[in-house]
Formats: sequence, C-alpha cells, structure tokens
Amino acid sequence: MLPEMLDIATLSQGYAARRWTPAEVLTLLAERIDRIDPAAFITLTPMSRLFKAAADLIARAPEPNSLPLWGIPFTVKDNIDVAGLPTTAACPAFAYAPDKDAEVVARLRTAGAIVLGKTNLDQFATGLNGTRSPYGTPRSVFDFNYISGGSSSGSAVTVAAGVAAFALGTDTAGSGRVPAAFNNIVGIKPTPGLISNTGMVPACRSLDCVSIFAATVADGALVRRVAEGFDPTDPFSRHAQPAMLPTKGLRVGVLAAADRQFFGDREAGRLYAMAIERARGLGATPVEIDYAPFRETAALLYDGPWVAERLAAFESFGVPADQLDPSVAGIMLGGAGHSAADAFRGQYRLAELRRRTEAEWAKADILLLPTAPTIYRVKEMLADPIVLNSRLGTYTNFFNLLGLSGVAVPAGFRSDGLPFGITLAAPGFHDEALTPVATALHQAADTGSGLDRRFIVPDPPALADDDRLRLAVVGAHLSGMALNGELLALGATLDRRCRTSADYRLYRLPGTTPAKPGLVRETGFAGPGIEIEVWALPAEAFGRFVAAIPAPLGIGKISLSDGGAVSGFLCEANAVTEAEEITLFGGWRAYMAAQREAAA
Repeated sequence: MLPEMLDIATLSQGYAARRWTPAEVLTLLAERIDRIDPAAFITLTPMSRLFKAAADLIARAPEPNSLPLWGIPFTVKDNIDVAGLPTTAACPAFAYAPDKDAEVVARLRTAGAIVLGKTNLDQFATGLNGTRSPYGTPRSVFDFNYISGGSSSGSAVTVAAGVAAFALGTDTAGSGRVPAAFNNIVGIKPTPGLISNTGMVPACRSLDCVSIFAATVADGALVRRVAEGFDPTDPFSRHAQPAMLPTKGLRVGVLAAADRQFFGDREAGRLYAMAIERARGLGATPVEIDYAPFRETAALLYDGPWVAERLAAFESFGVPADQLDPSVAGIMLGGAGHSAADAFRGQYRLAELRRRTEAEWAKADILLLPTAPTIYRVKEMLADPIVLNSRLGTYTNFFNLLGLSGVAVPAGFRSDGLPFGITLAAPGFHDEALTPVATALHQAADTGSGLDRRFIVPDPPALADDDRLRLAVVGAHLSGMALNGELLALGATLDRRCRTSADYRLYRLPGTTPAKPGLVRETGFAGPGIEIEVWALPAEAFGRFVAAIPAPLGIGKISLSDGGAVSGFLCEANAVTEAEEITLFGGWRAYMAAQREAAA
C-alpha cells in the first residue's frame, strides 16, 4: 500500500525493505491516476513503456536505491521534451515528436527516475493561473472551484494528489511557485542557468528556468542536485558558484505594512504575518525592507520590452495566431509594439533597479514573501483573465530578472480550507543554503504536504558541530564581495553575521586592488560597531589562508558587541594615518553600496 503523499524518502525506504518494486509502484499509480483531475495530464506514458522502463532500470542497477532516484516516478510539464511522447506546450497546432529527452530529463532518467507522463500548462507557459489550455483546466486539489495556479498547473496537481513523487515545471514569472502555494506543496525555483534549458520550449529565453515540485524541500533539493550542472549546449547555462547563509543571526527581509498587498484577502494577510512570527521563533530576525525596487522590477516583465521576447519565441514556432488562447495571443502579439531602443531602455531601467535592491540586500540575508497575494475561483479568472493573473505575480515576477534563487513552501490554511504559501528569496546560487531554513518553516507551519494534512515533514538537516576554526572578515572577503571566492574555494561556510564592539574604527586602505578596508581598535572610542561575518574553515585551510594575508593586514582577536571574541582581520595602526575613515557607514558593505550609488 503506497502512502497517500509520495515522497522520495518513503518510496526509497520501501524499495530497500522490498515492500514494493518499481513495477508494483507504477501499477498502483496507474489506478491512482484514474481518480485524479483528468485535466492534469496531456499525455500519459503507456503502461507497456512504464514496465519496460522498470525492467531496464533493474537490469542496469539491480540493487534498490543504487542510483540517486532509483524507481522514483515523476511527471514533466509539456513544454519540456521527453523522447517518445509528444511536446505540445498546450497548443495542438504546435505539437511535435522529440527524438531525444531534454537535458534535464536525461539527467533524471540516468539517475533512475521514471517518467509517468506529460502535464498540462497554460499555453506556451504564459500565465500564472492554469486556465489557458485547450486540454482542460486543472483545479486546486483542495477545491474544484478554484484555480490550480500556473503555468505549471498539471505538474503541481500530480504531486499534490500523490501521483508523482516530484514533477518538473518551468518558471519565468512564478510558474514554479504559485501552483505550489495553491496545492500545499514545495516549489524549487533554481538560480537561472543552474539547470539546463536545452530541450525546453522557450517563453522568455533569457529568463526561463526549469523548476521542481515536491512533497518536501529535501526531495526538491535532491532532484535539483541531480538535475543541475553546466550544459555547453545551452547558451544561458551557468557554472554554479555556491554561496552560504549565516547559521546564526539570520536576517529575514519582510514586507512593511504599507507594502502588504493582498487585494482584500485578509486571510492571506493573517497567514503571512504568522509566517513571519514562525521565522522569528526559529531564531531569525525579521527586518522590514523597501519593496519598491522589487515591485518596479516586477512591472518590467509585462509592462516593459520583455514581452517582445515572448513574441520572438512565438514567431519561431510557426503557429498561426488564431490557434492561440485569446489571453495568450494578447500577450504574445503585444510584444510587437516595442522597438530595439525600448529593449535597451528596459535594460538600463533594470540595471538601475538592481542597484537599488542592493541596499535592501545589505539589510537582509533572505526575503520572506507571500507566494501569491490571494487565490481566485476559475469562473472569476475566466471573467477577468488579464487583471487577476497580473495580481498573482505581485511577489514573483521580479525573481528571474534579478537572477534570484527561491523556494516556495506551504505556510498554513485559510478558514475555508484553501492553502497559503510563502517564498524564500536569496541572491543567485544560494539554492542549497535555502534548504534548511525553508524546511524548518515548512515543518513549523504544520500543513502536511499536498492533500495529506497529516504528512510529517522530516527535520531540517542538522548543522554540523565540527572542529573547524572561525575567522571574522570585514571587507573584500564578505559574502558576495570581490574575494569571497577565496573562502569558498577552501570549503569555508558562513557561520554568522555580527558586529564588533564599539571601540573599532574602519578605514579604506589606499592603493589596494580590489579595494580593502582596515579595521583598527582604539581604546576609549565609541562608534557604531562594525559589521563582520564569521566563517568556519577546516583547520588546515585556516592555516593556508592566514599565511597568504598581505601586510598591513593580520589576524588578531576581535571583540564582539555581545561580549564574545573571534579571530579576524585587523590592520596595523600606522597604515591608516593617511586613509579615509569610513566608520560611520558601520561596515564595508554599506560603504561600497554608497560608493556605487554615488557613481550611478
């Protein structure tokens, strides 16, 4: 008997204990598929092919769990190629038969996963609601009157209904997050370029990314690790540059009261406030941010020249405009009104807004946002498809324009039984770093997963209590700064952010490339304290790192504002006699942000 909610850990445990075989799992899932929303799928893999896939798996890897995703069933959004199944992008006039898997599908199959079928979507991945498909309208698994979210509608439904252990979607404007919120599951939106887009029908090629739906953050992260990797055939693929978050003192950026737009949905507002308090209860510090630059960035996606990129994709499809859903046609063809000059002006505006967001990232390590401000009935969406769809992207549309990583998790239920979700956002390549905090918030919300309200979310990964040495950095080695890669290359991880005691001054050292600060202690001085980061390094790496530090910098004990002390970068006092003092900025990051703003 399979569990109501399929998660990778439970399936793998069952395989290891010989409670079921891949063929038996597939047989039971075929019965379950017959009972779920028929609009979730566009094409099912024939049972004969499923059984062959199971047999081929055992021939290739006889021992259960000898591959990372051994025997794990998954579904694929129908704008991602699966060899032997048609790709339609929810447009029959576009359908074709791919002769090979998309790169992401190939990696997952190599890891032992088995494709159950292709799922429904808003046509050409254009929409956040799930109603724009000639193959039917998938609904929220909790109430058939409500939308499932889109464009990855069918993918989310198959996971939430316990048919697939995970599903692939795509996410350009929120399509891998909004359906997760409306179906009480997890949505992983990787850093753009982390997972290959080769073999995916484009929406906005420069912004598209493959997303993952799963029962838990741990499952989604596992799939992401298997799927990710540089692909030279994808011009937008990127080499991963993993970044860390502090293990203590995490600062969580939240919306100020004036920025909390829920379009009259008081239940959503209440649940968002509760999610913030859960974060506080887990030891994080909520910090209000100015949402304006993020909101203005989001507006660029459909009110700026990026709609012309959708037109560029559509023109390559060879599909007559009269074969499009009316709402999709309006968006696609609307791109014709933008010129090349508009495209450059849009890029300039995006650069300005990205610079403005830097001041907010200086306040917070991650953002905690509503995934969607509200949810609508299907009939409401059909009556006002453009305005209501636009509202759904209030807190999602800016992510890929800014190159962010994100994880959407369940965050509670309204009094009417419909789910609500939040999304954690971080700068690019913090994908792995978001996993423990997202898991902890999902677990604390006590929502279960998908239809199974009793599903127990596993504990977040335990933080290692090791014998690594701690080192405080104050300048170019801070996370995201010019020399931070030196720490990452040594296997260092960010332990926490904190401040020095008040008796430290900070200077910009002249003639250094890249620019570096000098931290000097002065007895009797009373300043703001200087922001620092504490990194944990293996003992042998610590020694190699310290040996390479150039004069006038060295390592000494730094007193902290909480009364503690840590080894860290200090500067010889005679080196700052002619240097510019920048103490009042409170830290190197704030000083550099001010310099960039002044130069803009």
